[in-house]
Amino acid sequence: MQARRVGVAACLAACAVLAALPASAARAADSADSNAGPAYGPELQGFDYPYPVGRFDFTSQRLPLHMAYLDVKPAQANGRTVVLLHGKNFCAATWRETIDVLTGAGYRVIAPDQIGFCKSSKPAQYQYSFQQLANNTHALLASLGITRATIVGHSTGGMLAARYALMYPDETQQLVLVNPIGLEDWKALGVPSKTVDEWFERDLRTSAPSIRRYEQATYYAGQWNERYEPWVQMLAGMYRGPGKRIVAWNSALLYDMIYTQPVVYEFGQIRVPTLLLIGDKDTTAIGKDFSPPEVQARIGHYPALAKATHAAIPGSTLVEFPDLGHAPQMQDPVAFHKALLDGLAALR
Repeated sequence: MQARRVGVAACLAACAVLAALPASAARAADSADSNAGPAYGPELQGFDYPYPVGRFDFTSQRLPLHMAYLDVKPAQANGRTVVLLHGKNFCAATWRETIDVLTGAGYRVIAPDQIGFCKSSKPAQYQYSFQQLANNTHALLASLGITRATIVGHSTGGMLAARYALMYPDETQQLVLVNPIGLEDWKALGVPSKTVDEWFERDLRTSAPSIRRYEQATYYAGQWNERYEPWVQMLAGMYRGPGKRIVAWNSALLYDMIYTQPVVYEFGQIRVPTLLLIGDKDTTAIGKDFSPPEVQARIGHYPALAKATHAAIPGSTLVEFPDLGHAPQMQDPVAFHKALLDGLAALR
């Protein structure tokens, strides 16, 4: 079924009042009724993607599942494929600008929604692991006839991309990590554990104001722009919809996966060309908000984490954006995409 640009455009129009002022929009929108907005189904029904959405049906853990994905081909192909892996609070659609830039440069782009996210299945009982998600992604690419690709992962997608490169090194042409989380082991550094039930109760309180405050502080280094509001509403809409509890439960399972499955100890085993694109003003750390002050003080320092990761991954290249936060591809797409294209072109 072909998705249209209408969903994003409509959300931009509806959200303009909330996001009109760059510095203060997020604070101004935090009023009593600021959670009003569109409601979407548990698989983002009602929110249209900017490109046609494919569906990959498969069986995993004895369950029939489906992955939504974008497969965008360039007008003039250069023979290379880039796979874009989204983060925890992102979807395939949030790669819109990156897809346009990459296809314009000749790359075929595959952007899946992982199981548990966005337009893909949200099973009530599923043993989430980065190995399983990497296996699912590998199966999707195999179904499309893709045997070698550049794997780009942002945020949680960076943890997944690193795992994919470790599992399928011969099929990973290049690894690109965009402000990945998991550059440190929060559990080992003192972040308290939460049960899945506790994560679930926490997620049930998700709203547009809470999403907006968090994203302004971490994704955009304290800045705000109306361009970001559709992605707030994309997430908030699932928590307003009839599948709120399904969405929250899968989110809880995924938080448990992220917290308990660090990949940082295996960076030295990555053997593919790796590019790190890091916004230095990022402070993301899972569980930081409910950690003791002394733990909060020692986690989420991305300038140091970026350099440590660069040193740990053999032969990696590091590009830092000193003034950008957790989502450099959205905060400064021009600077980010120049660095990305330069990094892809450096691979011969």
